[in-house]
Amino acid sequence: MKFIYGRRELLSGIVPSYTDPEACIRQIGELQKQIPSLYALLSVNACALAFTHYPLAPAWLTVGLPGAMIGLCVVRATHWWHLRPQSLSGEEAVKRLRGTSLLTVLFSALFVGWAMKLTSYGGPFEQGHVAIFVAITVIACIFCLTHLPAAALVVTIIVMGSFLIHCFTSGNSVFIAIALNTAFVTVVMVRILTNNFLAFLQLLESKAEAQRLGEENQRLAHTDSLTGLPNRRYFFQRLDALIAASATGNAAFALAIFDLDRFKPINDTFGHTAGDRVLEETGRRLSAFAADGVTIARLGGDEFGVLIHGADAVELCNRICTALHAPISLGETQVVPGCSGGLALYPSAGRAADALFDRADYALYHSKERKRGTTTLFSQEHEDAIRAERAVEAALQSADLAAEMEMHYQPILDTVTDRITTVEALARWTSPKLGRVPPDRFIAVAERCGMIHSVTLLLLRKALADAARLPDDIGLSFNLSSHDLASPETVIAILAAVRQSGLDPRRITLELTETALMRDFEGAQKAITLLRALGIKIALDDFGTGYSSLNYVHRLPLDRIKIDRGFMADVESDLGRSVVITILDLCQNLGLDGIAEGIETTEQLSAVRRHGCRYVQGYLIGMPMPMTDLLGGLRGTAEAEPVSA
Repeated sequence: MKFIYGRRELLSGIVPSYTDPEACIRQIGELQKQIPSLYALLSVNACALAFTHYPLAPAWLTVGLPGAMIGLCVVRATHWWHLRPQSLSGEEAVKRLRGTSLLTVLFSALFVGWAMKLTSYGGPFEQGHVAIFVAITVIACIFCLTHLPAAALVVTIIVMGSFLIHCFTSGNSVFIAIALNTAFVTVVMVRILTNNFLAFLQLLESKAEAQRLGEENQRLAHTDSLTGLPNRRYFFQRLDALIAASATGNAAFALAIFDLDRFKPINDTFGHTAGDRVLEETGRRLSAFAADGVTIARLGGDEFGVLIHGADAVELCNRICTALHAPISLGETQVVPGCSGGLALYPSAGRAADALFDRADYALYHSKERKRGTTTLFSQEHEDAIRAERAVEAALQSADLAAEMEMHYQPILDTVTDRITTVEALARWTSPKLGRVPPDRFIAVAERCGMIHSVTLLLLRKALADAARLPDDIGLSFNLSSHDLASPETVIAILAAVRQSGLDPRRITLELTETALMRDFEGAQKAITLLRALGIKIALDDFGTGYSSLNYVHRLPLDRIKIDRGFMADVESDLGRSVVITILDLCQNLGLDGIAEGIETTEQLSAVRRHGCRYVQGYLIGMPMPMTDLLGGLRGTAEAEPVSA
């Protein structure tokens, strides 16, 4: 906001320059409080002056003219009394201020002309009354027109100018003294008027600046600084508002969550600057979908939220996925981060903000696991799965894990010697409440509820105790969760458990997934270095199913790579053979052992042997079984012929 008047305009200029309509509305609001009082004062003073001159002056000067002037005052006072400044537009306010300034000129000229006319009648007392009338009129106008200083100055100039001229031309020393005294008081009051109005303008300016800063702070508080999209706080405020608005009318809307599929590898490979560039471009593409009824926000990291009201949510989400699958240029390099999404509908998926968000997040997790690159709509099937997971979590938290969990072991065959070299420990849980629970289910639940570290250590100790019964030339392979590597305490506890078992650490292989490495590469690298320092081998499990960079494999101190079982089904096709050969060549170039998982037929075994894969694992080689059964099988195998293609 700029000052409405300059100092020159305050001291001269009948019609001021109105540069801020909003401030003009505030002026009218302040004037409305004072102008009716000004008209009332003028009317009372006019009645008093007419009364003292009534016996001496003609009736038209003491009754007719003052009656008309008082009538005009009543009309204008009534008009100001009923005025509603808040309903005025800025343009209307400007027009009213200009009109008020003009009317002030007319009223001041009319009243002072009338008063000066009355000085021709009566003696010194009546003439003294006229002087008092003029002085009071000037003072009243200055006070009541503080927020319209140009009008106040015009009144002062007209009234005091006429009065001074009259007094000085009269030649009466008393009237001259009164005029000078009144003029001095008027000058002081004009100065006060000027300062007060400037203070009023400064107050308006400071309030406007405070409001602007407040709005800017609110905008910044609700905006993500990197992408320019609304942030998590705004997203949930908008979600709460939609729920409140929809609760009465039961109107439907949708909540979607999108997560970039390959952001972490891009960020780790090309650096944080490239990662920021990917997020900025993602935000730019998403902002193109923002419209009435569609709110898009960055929730944090590479996760984005969308609220959809009054649009086809499924179709919009599909278009978003398509847009985010387009390549992003990073200088001379192009990357394709892609995205997966989860979608939940209100009120079918939930009526509370937390419930709706959790279900959209669950649908996103489902997309990541099974339909990467697409959007999954939360359904009753997912609701049933959530309830089942809650049942597993409740049973897991109340379980006697040491008694209910056991280890089964699946052999890994050396195709060169046709001998079992390693057995992989696989957890089994039989709950008294739920029966047999698949490992992928209870491990995932243990990760989500924070029990994975205690479960890992319990199972590892069981596996180490069983491995002590194995022949010395057979090693133990054990799977770690992605959460285990992220916990330094768990890594230290693993090292302690290995030492306490008395088993040679060189016989132990710990298997990690690509997901575990991508969660925290630097932390995983430190943990792997610490484990290998004790002699423990490290295997990268399910290779080829994740999205980690080959640079990870090169930078990590690995010993083995396990080729995911998914490639074995097509190992005899041209494409499947090429993939397996490529991975085996990678293992050979890096000096790593390659292990083919999922060998279920003799044809698959023959194929991987031809391609140079030395180690194999699968149902053809041996089913997972308790250690006692495995040991019995090993004794029987020692007496039988080696496994052949």
